[in-house]
Amino acid sequence: MRGSMDRRSLTLAGASLLGLLAVAGQAQAQNAPTPLHQPRGTAVDVSNAEILAAVARATSQPFSNQTLRVLNVNGEYNLGVAVLYRAKTDTAASEAPLEHSQITEVYYMISGNGTFVTGGTLENEREVTGPAVGPSSTGGKLVGGQSRTIAPGDVVIIPPNTPHWFSEIATDQIVYLVVRVDPHKVLALTPAQAGGR
Repeated sequence: MRGSMDRRSLTLAGASLLGLLAVAGQAQAQNAPTPLHQPRGTAVDVSNAEILAAVARATSQPFSNQTLRVLNVNGEYNLGVAVLYRAKTDTAASEAPLEHSQITEVYYMISGNGTFVTGGTLENEREVTGPAVGPSSTGGKLVGGQSRTIAPGDVVIIPPNTPHWFSEIATDQIVYLVVRVDPHKVLALTPAQAGGR
């Protein structure tokens, strides 16, 4: 009799323990934080062949800014990828400096060398806008700022409201990839760009 009582007690204790574990598990599931890794969408490629084709199209003019993609990422922000080409011309050093009020740009130098200036103050500042860069300002001259020589492989990060320009292009041309981080969604999306490849 005692053996059957012990088994019954163990069975009841086991059932009670399982019930408590189930209740605790439900409470924990209700209070559990959202998982850190949720689906983010589909990766988008920009091939080297596409970049080289953009550069080939650009060489007939002294300056080219070709947007390859502008994507909305999870509804949270836009991200743009462009290729810029600048030829060394008599006017290269006199191009107007710019600052973009709502985007951050990341330059990755592909080819060529130049002197790049960031910071300082725009003289005779006036507002401009465009689908490639959103609300921006330009000026007749950049006063002050930090100069540096940039070459292939170099990266420069340009926060919003930071004047910038190439004061000199030392080689026949420069080519650089620009990634534009757009938390305010001011860059223009197109159906082809929004869908990626």
